[in-house]
Amino acid sequence: MGQCANIGGVTAPVEVEPTATPDEIVQTAKPWVTIVWNDPVNLMSYVTYVFQKYFGYSKKKAEKLMYEVHEEGKSVVSHGSREEMERDVQAMHEYGLWATMDRQE
Repeated sequence: MGQCANIGGVTAPVEVEPTATPDEIVQTAKPWVTIVWNDPVNLMSYVTYVFQKYFGYSKKKAEKLMYEVHEEGKSVVSHGSREEMERDVQAMHEYGLWATMDRQE
């Protein structure tokens, strides 16, 4: 339903953006994540190095994420906007790691 504005004694219709449904709000609020997957090629020390170098993680955090990749087959290594995760996935590929992005659950 439209709204009206009173401008100089004249009532004029005003365009109003439709409001988002709660589902749409939740959908857009969910950040994206970068997932690094285990592979048979890269050494654990190299994966740790990449996480420290690219993300700036401490050695302890980088090793924790590397062990998740190694033992669980994957690890969520970053989260943020879709554009940020596209950049992170591309960077992981440039380092030779297998990475994908998805919406955070």
